[in-house]
Amino acid sequence: MLAASVLWGTTGTVATFAPAVGPLAIGAAAMGLGGLLQALVAGPRIVRQAGELRAKAPTVLLGAVAVAVYPLAFYSSMHLAGVAVGTVISIGTAPLASALIERVVDRRRLTRRWMLGAAIGLLGTVMLCVAEAARTHDEPGAASMGATVLGVVLGLVAAVTYAVYSWAAHRLISRGIASRAAMGSVFGLGGLLLLPVLLATGAPLLGSWSNAGVGAYMAVVPMFAGYLLFGWGLAHVPASTATTLSLLEPAVAAVLAVLVVGERLPAFGWIGIALVGCCLAVLITPARSGRRLRAGRATPPEMTHTEVTPTEVTPT
Repeated sequence: MLAASVLWGTTGTVATFAPAVGPLAIGAAAMGLGGLLQALVAGPRIVRQAGELRAKAPTVLLGAVAVAVYPLAFYSSMHLAGVAVGTVISIGTAPLASALIERVVDRRRLTRRWMLGAAIGLLGTVMLCVAEAARTHDEPGAASMGATVLGVVLGLVAAVTYAVYSWAAHRLISRGIASRAAMGSVFGLGGLLLLPVLLATGAPLLGSWSNAGVGAYMAVVPMFAGYLLFGWGLAHVPASTATTLSLLEPAVAAVLAVLVVGERLPAFGWIGIALVGCCLAVLITPARSGRRLRAGRATPPEMTHTEVTPTEVTPT
């Protein structure tokens, strides 16, 4: 999950090398082509489990629609409201949406450890993005109030759809579908839904080698490789934990913006990055403790949220 978040965190920096490409084209190319690559690689596994996938078609379709909507809403949110605001809304509120879905649909009890980690991570993400917003407030081309409001709304749409496709993929995996088959079917179908958008908006991607390189990188590295890692991780942790761990993404994006793009990050932002690190430590440490505890005694209830096997997530 953390490796996937690191790959996702590179997208903002890479996108700066193709300023002429719009957010819809970037989103459709990244998630659309990346999803089709996942389906291609997972093809044999999907064929073997075709009957099981057909039996779970509503979950597959729900996840695919969420996959198709997410990148369009996410990149448009950052384009309209700015990278800072778009990121904190889209990524920062996704864990809350995931937790709500799991609580209502799966009746999963949220542990105090998860709530503590999520609160620390969300605070750190907010601080990081407030620092970014303050830095860019007076820059030319700053977002207007109307654009910011629309960007916030689209950011909320992105957060919900991120939570929905994470939950759908995790549900398929926990019901016996192999990770590759689950991710390949959900993301492959989502990629097909994004093809019309790519055909309508993707012409600038072919305008130069640099634009084409950006599109290819987005599809192959963060979306294809990143979501392969994400799917493997979903077989081991709940969707709410997965989306919380993805709070590392804006921290990675901010550090790369400083190191590669040459941006300056205020001290407030570095404190936010440190808090995100504390969040990850809170969520990861129990897993190691849990393995040691199982050797001699039962794992405490509050530690079970970060180490869930497929049999543990089946609703009673």
